[in-house]
Formats: sequence, C-alpha cells, structure tokens
Amino acid sequence: MNSDIRLIGYGQTRFGELWDMGIRDLMEEAADAAISSAPITALDIDMIIVSNMLAEITNGQAHLSAIASSLLPHHPPALRVESACGSGAFALHTACAMLESGRARNVLVIGAEKMTDVSNDIVSSALMGAADAEQERPAGLTFPGIFGMIAQRYMHEYGLSRAALSLVSAVHHRNACGNSFAQFRTEVTPDDVSGSAPVADPLRLLDCSPISDGAAACVLSTDKESPVRIAASQIASDSLSIVDRPVLTSFSATKDAAERSLAEAEVKLKDIRIVETHDCFSIAALINLEDLGFADPGGGIRFYRNAYEGQTAAHRSPGEGGALGVNMSGGLKGCGHPVGATGIKQIIDVAKRLRETGERYGLAHNFGGACATCGVHVLEHSPS
Repeated sequence: MNSDIRLIGYGQTRFGELWDMGIRDLMEEAADAAISSAPITALDIDMIIVSNMLAEITNGQAHLSAIASSLLPHHPPALRVESACGSGAFALHTACAMLESGRARNVLVIGAEKMTDVSNDIVSSALMGAADAEQERPAGLTFPGIFGMIAQRYMHEYGLSRAALSLVSAVHHRNACGNSFAQFRTEVTPDDVSGSAPVADPLRLLDCSPISDGAAACVLSTDKESPVRIAASQIASDSLSIVDRPVLTSFSATKDAAERSLAEAEVKLKDIRIVETHDCFSIAALINLEDLGFADPGGGIRFYRNAYEGQTAAHRSPGEGGALGVNMSGGLKGCGHPVGATGIKQIIDVAKRLRETGERYGLAHNFGGACATCGVHVLEHSPS
C-alpha cells in the first residue's frame, strides 16, 4: 500500500430474511454501528462508497449513493460500486484508492442487499446478470447450474465423492453456530447435505448459499490509528463466460489477485492464519483453497476432512505454518449471502478473528459471478 490505511470501525446487521427492514434501514443500521465503533464522528467521514448489485430489480431503487449520503448530517460525496457478488471487495478497493490518492482521509464503505422482497425466480434471473447473457443465459443456465457443471468436472478430474463434498457445508454450518449475525446457526451433518433436495446435479440445496438480506459497513482511515490495517488490496478479472476458459476447476482471477496481494503485503502464504473465502457453493470452497495456494489441485477436501474431525491444524504440512482458520464465521453458506454486503462482512470477520486470536495476518477473498472478478485483501493485526 502507498498509504497506511487503518480499519478503525465496523458493524453489520444480522443476515437473513429481514421482513421488517428495507434497504435504507439496512444501510443505516450498519453505517451507524460502524461509525459508533470508530474514534471519529459522522462529520469526519469524507466520502462513502456503496456496494450493491441488485437494488434496481429487487427494490426498484437505484442511486443508492445518494441514499447513503443522506444518512449522514453533512451529506458527504458518495458513489456506488458494482461487481456482482464481488461488489464488496471492489468497493473496498475503491475506498483504498481514494485514501491513497489523498482525496479522502476517512471513508465509510457500506455493502447492502435486500433480496427477499421478490420471488426466488426473480432473484435467480437477476443474479444471472453476473454471467454471460449471450452464451450462458440462452442455454437456460443459472448459477447453481454453472457451479453444478464445475462440480461435475472437478469430481471427474480428482475423484471427489458426493459424500466428501458434503463435509464442506457441514463444517461451515458448524462454524456459523457461534456467529450471532449468521442466517443459519444450527448444525447439519454430511448426511443432511447429501440428502437435501437436488438443485443442479451433483449439487444439493445445502451446497448452495441462501438468498439473504443484510448490510455491513466499515470505516477506513489514513487519519486515525487502529491495530488493524489493510496491508494489501488487489483485484483481478477473467473472461465472463466459463465457455471461454481453458479449465473449469480453477479460477485464474483468484490466483492473480492472491499472488499480487501477498506481494503487496510482503508476506508469505504460511503467514496467513485467518481466511474468509467465497463459498457461494460448496465446490467453490475447495477450488478457492487450492487457487489461493493453501492446497494442491484436488487436495482442498483434506482441509475439510481434518476440520470436521476437529483437527485445527487443517491441511498444512509441517513447516508450512500454524493452524489455518477458514470461514470461521460460517462463510457465505452459514452466514448468508446478501451479495453486496458479503465482501464487507468478510473484512469484518477477518478483523474480529485476528483481534480475538492475536494472529497477525488474515485474508479476505470475494468474487463475482463464476470468479469473473475477484478481490483479495490482506489484513495485518499489530496490537499495541
């Protein structure tokens, strides 16, 4: 980073089906919580960045930046960032750029999505805006269908069984039980996952992240001190359609953003102890661990076997670093996935975990579509 950017405040709503709250209410609750936890007042906010994907369709509301600005008494300048389900990471990256440029000293980043006020069919169709409208939508694909094909290819290449894949959701649901903000706070067994309703073979209902409402917000600053700083912020892109990719079982945008993030933060992979990764579907969790470098191709399932059996050292081999905590919040599967809020929530969860454990480095990985866009942030915790 060209500037010392600190995470000085954060807050979020509960994620779930929040029938009594509109998108403005969600944004306001998260923003108030973030500012209240920071060593500043609302009047110190120089700029607001809003992360949202679907509001025009699910809420009939565009121009969320103006709504966000009106939440503060001095109406600071605000803008909206959209990068599908990776909007949160791209909003954070935009905020970092504003801070590094000197155009702002304190930036409020708000991610929000209100998805449950319309039918599942409308939401599914809207989410397909993150895929290729010319190559994938005409084939009748939805994102469960896209990731179902990815899962089929992965199983073919690496011999992953349906029973083994079920470990992923079981672990993430168990992790979510301790998260008061999570949409689902009950355990499920691997058999529950395997026996849930088919969605897009081989994926079952409990392989898929849910439709959710929620908001998350954080305050980034070059003006105030905090034990947590943004050590790296990198974004990357790939072809929009999976048709144009040489492989289905790896996402090049993750590899690119992760490699550049580690270089920017000047850390090794073994230094990362806390990870929040984009498990929109259970198969994505395995691919993400491999693309981030924590497992060899086809080897991501070893982490979940160990985690399900309670082995905190996960899949790291001797000499590769200490225990690795992955999606200890419950991830998208357990927490819920209000798409514009997810990337901000990940930053919050990594920061919380770093402060709770005393570990130094954590990583947040957030992507859009089938990883056509990806943002990776490295956080450093240096307690005084």
